[in-house]
Amino acid sequence: MPTRDSASTRRRLLRAASELFAERGYERATVRDIAARAGVNQALLFRHFGSKRALFGQVVSHDGQEQLRGTPPERLVETVLTSMLAPHASDGDSAGSGRCLETLLRSVGSADEVSAAVTALGDDYARALASLSDADDSRLRGDLALSWLVGIGLMRVVVGRQPLADADAEDVTSLVVSALGHLLEGMAPHQGPSPL
Repeated sequence: MPTRDSASTRRRLLRAASELFAERGYERATVRDIAARAGVNQALLFRHFGSKRALFGQVVSHDGQEQLRGTPPERLVETVLTSMLAPHASDGDSAGSGRCLETLLRSVGSADEVSAAVTALGDDYARALASLSDADDSRLRGDLALSWLVGIGLMRVVVGRQPLADADAEDVTSLVVSALGHLLEGMAPHQGPSPL
C-alpha cells in the first residue's frame, strides 16, 4: 500500500503532467519540467509511472474518465466545448478533466505515444455521445459528433484559425449544441453560462 507521501507525489506528478501536456503537447513537455513543476526529482516520475509515455496515458485516461463520469451524456457536448474553448475559466482549475481534449490536440503530432490513449478515450466519448440517439446508426452519429468536437478544438486551439480562434466561447457553444442537437436527438439544449 502506498504511503501518504507516495500518493501525494503521484497526484502532484499527474497534475503537473496534465498542465504541461495541455500547455505544450507531449513532445515539448519534458520529464525534467514535469518533475520540477511537481516539486520532485525526475527519478520519482520514473518510479511511479515507468516512462513519460505511460504518464501521458495515465493523464489522458484519468482526465477523460473524470469528465465522462462527472457529466451526464446529454450535457457532454456543452461540457467538452466549455472546457476546450475556455479551459481556464470552466472551473477555476487549469488542469484536470477540463483540459483533456486540449492535451490530446496539442499532442497530435506524437502519434506513436498518443494513439492508444486517443483510441481508448475516443471510443468512450463516442459511446457516450451515441447513447443520445435512438437511430439505427447511433454509433456513426456518436463518431460524427466527436469528430466535430475534435475538429473545432484542432482549428481553434492548435491551428488558431480565425474567426474561430477569437470567437466568443458562449457563441460557439450555442451554435454547435444547436447544430448537433439535430444529429443527437437526446442532447439537452444549451443553457448558457451558469449564474454566479
